[in-house]
Amino acid sequence: MELRRGRGMLRDQLPALLLLLLAEAWLWLPAEGRRPPRPPPCPPTCSCTRDTAFCVDSKAVPKNLPPEVISLTMVNAAFTEIREAAFAHIPSLQFLYVPCSHSRASGCPGCPPSADTSPLSLGSLLNSNKFTLIGDNAFAGLSHLQYLFIENNDIQALSKGTFRGLKSLTHLSLANNNLQTLPRDLFKPLDILSDLDLRGNTLACDCKIKWLVEWLESTNTTVPAVFCSSPGQFEGQWIRDLALSDFQCITTGKGPPHHPPPHSRLPGPSLPPLPSPDFVMHQVLPFQAVSAEPFTYASDLYVALAQPSASSCSVLKWDYVERKLRDFDRIPAHSAVHCKPIVAQDQLYVVVAQLFGGSYIYRWDTAVDKFIKIQDIDSQKVRKPNDIEAFQIEGDWYFVIADSSKAGSTSLYRLNQNGFYSHQVLHAWHRDTDVEYVENDGKPRLIISSSSQAPVIYQWSRAQKQFVAQGEVGEMLDVQMVKHFRSKRDQFLCLSRYIGDSKVVRWEGQRFVEVQTLPSRGSMVMQPFAVGQRQYLALGSDFSFTHVYLWEEEKQKFAKFQELSVQAPRAFRYVPAADVQLLLAPSFKANTLVYRHMVVDLSL
Repeated sequence: MELRRGRGMLRDQLPALLLLLLAEAWLWLPAEGRRPPRPPPCPPTCSCTRDTAFCVDSKAVPKNLPPEVISLTMVNAAFTEIREAAFAHIPSLQFLYVPCSHSRASGCPGCPPSADTSPLSLGSLLNSNKFTLIGDNAFAGLSHLQYLFIENNDIQALSKGTFRGLKSLTHLSLANNNLQTLPRDLFKPLDILSDLDLRGNTLACDCKIKWLVEWLESTNTTVPAVFCSSPGQFEGQWIRDLALSDFQCITTGKGPPHHPPPHSRLPGPSLPPLPSPDFVMHQVLPFQAVSAEPFTYASDLYVALAQPSASSCSVLKWDYVERKLRDFDRIPAHSAVHCKPIVAQDQLYVVVAQLFGGSYIYRWDTAVDKFIKIQDIDSQKVRKPNDIEAFQIEGDWYFVIADSSKAGSTSLYRLNQNGFYSHQVLHAWHRDTDVEYVENDGKPRLIISSSSQAPVIYQWSRAQKQFVAQGEVGEMLDVQMVKHFRSKRDQFLCLSRYIGDSKVVRWEGQRFVEVQTLPSRGSMVMQPFAVGQRQYLALGSDFSFTHVYLWEEEKQKFAKFQELSVQAPRAFRYVPAADVQLLLAPSFKANTLVYRHMVVDLSL
């Protein structure tokens, strides 16, 4: 019975014992006698191992690749664009590089070690293809990528976000392509980039590449010498040696392109659009005005405008949200020719000059939130006012009124605790048209223009606490307006004339010397003003367009810049309103116009 039971157990265990013997025998077989493991998936145009793929003549980025691949090589690809997330299906990819023999031939920096000595050197090759465009987020999803070499292609453009998401990238080569420019902050996403190669491209060293010069000055990335291919003055120069001052990138024309009207176009091929004007229309104020005076009070921006046709001085307030001038208050003035705001000792005053009915001084009353009249101006002295200037000397506030009547006098007023009071009679019976306060060599001066004689210079006497006549500005009669500007250390006057040419003169220690003559028939206003580093001059006319000139420092002259269509302008006032630069143009016959100054930095 026991013998039968033992035979039965042996019969039951026999299959398992046979399998065990066969397994031991298979282990003793030579290696070439075993069946090889199943190869990883691989596209027809590629050769693959477990973690590498080498592809030739692919029509697209291969999709069916081993999931563990860390290196992809693509040569002679049959497509030209690398689009968004083209490699996102290979998230483990670490290297995109040319083989070392090729890399050394092209001078690739930081070439990874040989594949024969390090398994991590396996990479993806984007070399000697026909790529012309690499789009935004082309390498999205490759957070482990360390080496990226895109060489010997015909890449003409890169998007700003081409390398977005490559937080592990340390080596990048764009050598020997057809790149003429690079988008601003292209390398900003590459936090740990240590080596960059841009050699073999035709980079144009213009304003679009200025950012690269700045970046090269501040980065720790190793960048072999890159040279300019254009423009002519920089050709062959090392980009790193360029100075930021070499780039003249501030220009105008941020608005839409301006096309010449059809009737002005000549036959032949169409012309490209012209640059937009530097001054573009921003706002139209539906009223006539003869003066405009910007001022700041309690941290807000205002403009006071004299409106004789509306019998008022209008005060407008700047709306920082809407970026518009809006009505704020009005001061009655039946024949206003000038409304001069003066902010002194935390008080806001407005001097209202009228042709008829006398002139007055108003003060803003914070208790009732309105302007109240506090003072009359002597009508025996000021009969026909034309212009008002306000200034400080040795801590005291003054204003001067130019009087154009035969019997009146240009008069100086001083502020004391009780208001403004007559301080000095300056220029009697000369029909004065304008007055300008100037400081030359640290000495306060007044320049008074007149229709009966050449402009007169008065200099402040500290001993007498008054202005003393000093001389005249050349032999120019019929000067309607006198304004000044400074260029570096030089002081200039602009003298406008209604009949004859207007003049620009320069102060040379003891006298003014003429430097430029400008045609100006019918001119009542000639206003210099600066916007940033640019010095302009607006020359108005009752008979033609207003001409805007731009100062050329090297030539010490104004050059024609733009024409503005303003009917009978009586003033031009530059108004900086936060990030908006405005030019107000009050008109005696039409609407008052507000232009906006547009500037473009081509390096941005």
